[in-house]
Order: sequence, then C-alpha cells, then structure tokens
Amino acid sequence: MWKKILAAMFMVFATAIAMAAVDVNKATEAELDGLKGIGPVTSKLILSERKKGEFKDWQDFIDRVKGVGESRAAKFSAEGLTVNGQAFKAATAKKDEKAATKQEKKEAKAEAKAEKKEAKAEAKADAAKPAASAAKK
Repeated sequence: MWKKILAAMFMVFATAIAMAAVDVNKATEAELDGLKGIGPVTSKLILSERKKGEFKDWQDFIDRVKGVGESRAAKFSAEGLTVNGQAFKAATAKKDEKAATKQEKKEAKAEAKAEKKEAKAEAKADAAKPAASAAKK
C-alpha cells in the first residue's frame, strides 16, 4: 500500500517539475499562455517568430519578439520559461557590471580628491618657505 502511495506522489512531483520548465522552442501556444505574464498576443508573437527559426539564446529571443525586453525576459524566466534549456541570466550580469562601474567611479573620485588635497598641502608648504627665509634674514 505504501509503495503505491509513494509511487503516486513521485509521479505527481515529477509532473509538477516537468510542467515548471517550458522551453520556448518546444512550447505550444497553450503552454506559453499558461505562464504568468504571457498572454495570447505575446504567445502568438513568439510562435510567429519561432516559425522563422528557433531561438538561439535569450538575446535572440529579446531581439526578435516585439515588446520583450530584459525585464520581461527575467519575469518569464522566473515563471519557468527557458531558451534551449537555459534560464535568463543577462540581467544579473548587467547589474554586476553597473555596480562595478559605479565602484570604479567612486574610487577614481576619491583618488582625485586625495591628489587635490595633497597638491594643496604642497602649495601651502611652498608658500611658507619664502616667508620663513625672509624671517631669518
């Protein structure tokens, strides 16, 4: 009896996992419509572009399907959509790149500020030297 219950639970679990990932190159219109965020219009656009050729990667998908940008692609991926079995990752890469650029700018600004402060201190020291020599005479 327990074996039958466990087998049934395993089949339900396996079906749920299989339904979670929907590959854009293999999905039917109904499967695409079943994903949150993809309605009939978007699924028709996806299917019409897929007729021209399979999507190579997420960037190809974004470039070819009108109205889909990186933010929508990230949402679709979170709902289980894949392109050739791959989840969307470009959004995090761009965020990391922006953060690195921001950090580099911050460091450059701090370095420039330190150099300016050092130059100001040197100028002040140079200005004090002639005054000290005149006082000695």
